[in-house]
Amino acid sequence: MSTTVERLRDAESAAEELRLALENLGVVLPSLRVDLASCTSDANRPLVDLGCCNLAMVRKLASVLRGCA
Repeated sequence: MSTTVERLRDAESAAEELRLALENLGVVLPSLRVDLASCTSDANRPLVDLGCCNLAMVRKLASVLRGCA
């Protein structure tokens, strides 16, 4: 079983990996963050909140995902 601190660090690392990967494709999710409340439980946790973004970025993300399919 992992500690809350370990879960938080792992979630922060995963969120940063995603942020960098998306940034390299020209996609910025300005609200991307770790959901802190989810770090207190082991069951399918922690969670990363992808947050909100504007319509232009939604379309850019959709375009990038279509290109990967």
